[in-house]
Amino acid sequence: MNESYKDLIAAVSTKTAQMRQGIPEVMQGFNAMAQAAGKSGALDAKTKELIAMALSVGSRCDPCIGFHGKALVKLGATRAEVQEMLGMCVYMGGGPSLMYAAAALAAYEEFGGEKAVP
Repeated sequence: MNESYKDLIAAVSTKTAQMRQGIPEVMQGFNAMAQAAGKSGALDAKTKELIAMALSVGSRCDPCIGFHGKALVKLGATRAEVQEMLGMCVYMGGGPSLMYAAAALAAYEEFGGEKAVP
């Protein structure tokens, strides 16, 4: 990916806003599903975002990595938590997941997440 995750999710957000006008029922339904799925319950919101990021890595979705990287920072995920989750992604998905795990860590850092200690 050549652009920043901030730029990528801004561009995707512009397009999804246009879709809200063209297919409002679908977009309202998707938003309702996202709100319900992300709500704290037996699992807290941060744990659910870690799962969402793992699925983003596994499905190789750059915009998803950006959105969930931003959300993880907002929810206070530590670098150690993100790295442990990414370790499971690499274990389960091999080399391709390693490449997207690195991208996920970059997105987390871009949105203000903890940087690696040199």
